[in-house]
Amino acid sequence: MIQTQKELKINHMPFKVGQTLAVTGVPNANATDRFSVNIGPNDQDIALHVNPRFQSKTVVCNTREGANWGQEIIGKGLPFQQGVEFTITIAFNCGEFVITLPDSSMIHVPNRLGAYEYIHFFSDGEVRISSLQIK
Repeated sequence: MIQTQKELKINHMPFKVGQTLAVTGVPNANATDRFSVNIGPNDQDIALHVNPRFQSKTVVCNTREGANWGQEIIGKGLPFQQGVEFTITIAFNCGEFVITLPDSSMIHVPNRLGAYEYIHFFSDGEVRISSLQIK
């Protein structure tokens, strides 16, 4: 799957406890701001928000329930480069998501919404997602 639009949305893609999601993409070659990868139960709530930020050179993760964002979890450094393909893997355990970044560093994010399955995936910002794979 090649995505060239600013946003990619997939509804009804079950991602369950015990599974791992691999996301491959390329940040725009001239990306100056950020992009995000999001997983949730619906269009309003986000169980996992992974947000690489080029200006602050960090990765921020969070959860949103309705209009309310949770406490940010901030990774160390920015293992993404403009125009360079990346793969991140997201392991979904009962109590948390474990995100493995392109440099093999990990960020642990609590499953604050508490569900055992999420069906909505979307990305936005300065990125082109080329593949998603659930194992």
